[in-house]
Amino acid sequence: MLAYLRVVTPHILIVEDEPAIAESVAYALSRDGFSTGVASSCEKARALMHEASLIVLDLMLPDGSGLDLIPLARGATKPIIVLSSRDGEEDRVLALETGADDYVVKPFSPREVVARVRAVLRRAGPASHSALRVDRARRRAYVYEAELDLTRVEFELLATLLEDSGRVYTREGLIDAVWGPGFAMSDRTVDSHVKSLRKKLGDSHTGQLIETVRGVGYRIADAADAARGKPP
Repeated sequence: MLAYLRVVTPHILIVEDEPAIAESVAYALSRDGFSTGVASSCEKARALMHEASLIVLDLMLPDGSGLDLIPLARGATKPIIVLSSRDGEEDRVLALETGADDYVVKPFSPREVVARVRAVLRRAGPASHSALRVDRARRRAYVYEAELDLTRVEFELLATLLEDSGRVYTREGLIDAVWGPGFAMSDRTVDSHVKSLRKKLGDSHTGQLIETVRGVGYRIADAADAARGKPP
């Protein structure tokens, strides 16, 4: 059984020349854990496209049509969601046949855009690499495909936390899962093992994945928080 955790924050490029719309979409995406960038023209979009995980694209731009950007984005394997005031069937069909993954008509709800971004990213599949990978069957763990030298306890701690990413494990719960129910051990010993595991994870992103929930225990942090280096 393999456990993967992607810790690279998806970056969404918003190609929109109306500041109010661009700001509202960027705010909604940022609140949901994405990083964002804004381009107000085709020229700026071409320069920033390589940084994007997904492009939210207006069709009517001051220096050309957003339709011209779709083949470029598809060539760079970037998913695209069109935002447009054009609600005719021909416009939708043309955008989708040109290579857009989704089409949203203005006015729209920013929350709907966020939901569609998540849906398109899911369909696009996982990242080309995962920062952290655990193979329970072979009892091996990797960061950026480099194998970690973990003790049995460190491996079990990591695998247990990854089994239910986001769940808060109490120290008692970790003791039961790693050492066995009723095993006599102090909370400080658990903390010491977690500290050692964090050190071996090492990278500024992956090292922040094990988050301390004060007064309770530990959990695998949200991927966006980890990528931003949120302190545990």
